[in-house]
Amino acid sequence: MATRAIPYVLLASAFVLLWNSGFIGAEYGLPYAGALTLLFWRYLALTLLMLAWVIARSEPLLPDRGEAFHATWTGILAHAVWLGCALGAIEADVPAGIVALVVALQPLLTGALSGAITGEGTSPLQWVGLSAGFCGVAVAVIARMQGDHGAPLWAYVLPFGSVVAITIASLSQRLRTHSGRRLPMGTLLLYQSAGSAVALLIPALLLEGLRTQWTLPFIAALGWVTVLVSLGAYALMWVLLARVDATRVASLFYFGPPVTMLMAWLAFGDAVLLTDWIALAITAVGVVLVQRAPAARVQPG
Repeated sequence: MATRAIPYVLLASAFVLLWNSGFIGAEYGLPYAGALTLLFWRYLALTLLMLAWVIARSEPLLPDRGEAFHATWTGILAHAVWLGCALGAIEADVPAGIVALVVALQPLLTGALSGAITGEGTSPLQWVGLSAGFCGVAVAVIARMQGDHGAPLWAYVLPFGSVVAITIASLSQRLRTHSGRRLPMGTLLLYQSAGSAVALLIPALLLEGLRTQWTLPFIAALGWVTVLVSLGAYALMWVLLARVDATRVASLFYFGPPVTMLMAWLAFGDAVLLTDWIALAITAVGVVLVQRAPAARVQPG
C-alpha cells in the first residue's frame, strides 16, 4: 500500500498505539518465559513471517551486501538491544519508572545529534517541545515511582543502552533515506528480525535456557508482540522516518508512559491517576510543538 497517501497524523497515531501496546503484550507473555526468551521467539517468528512475505511478494531475498548489513545492524540495535536492555533492567529490579524516565531521554539525544548527522537541526521551538515532552513523562513517572528495589549498579546502566541504541538506529535509517538507498519494507524487516533473533539466541540460552511454557496465553501474547508491534509498529516507524526528520519521530516516544498507563487501565484495570491525565496533556503540547515547528537546517558534519 502506498503510505504516502495516508495522512501523517494517522500514521503517527497508529505508531503510538501499536508501539505502546507492546508493553501490555509483554506483560501477558512474561509469566511464561524470560524476557530474552520471549524476545528470541518473537524475532524468530517474525523472521519466518517476513521470509514468507518476501518470497510471496518476489522482493529481493539477497539484496546488495551493504544494504543487507545496514539493515541487520540497525535492526539489532533498534530491536534486540533496545528491548533487551529495557526489559533486562526491569528484571534486575530497577524500578520501571526509572527505566521509563531514562528511556525518555531518547528524543532529547536525537534532537541533539540530528543536525550533525543528518543535517536536520532542532529549532528553538522544537527544543521547547522536547523539554515539555520530557516534563510530561517525568510527571507521569515520578507520581508512580516506588522506592528503590535494591537493583545492582550495572542494571541502572542498561536503560541508557536502550537510549543510545534506538537513537543510533533511527538517525542511521533517516540518513539512509537521504541517499535514496532503501530496501523494500519486507526485506528490511526480514534482515532486521533475523539479525535480532541471532543476537538474542546466545544470551537467551545462557541466561534463561530458552525455558518456555507453551500455553495458549503465551502463544497469543507472542502473536500480539510479533505482528502488532515488531511488524506493525516498527514498519510504521521506518515509514515515518522516511517522511519526516528523526527528531519529530523520536518525540512520539514521549507518549509511552501516559499511553501505556491508559492501556494498562483498559487491559488490567490499573488505576489511572490525575497526574496521568496531566502528564498526557503536557506531553501532547510538547509533541505538537515539535511536530509543527520548522526544523533548523544545518550542514551535517
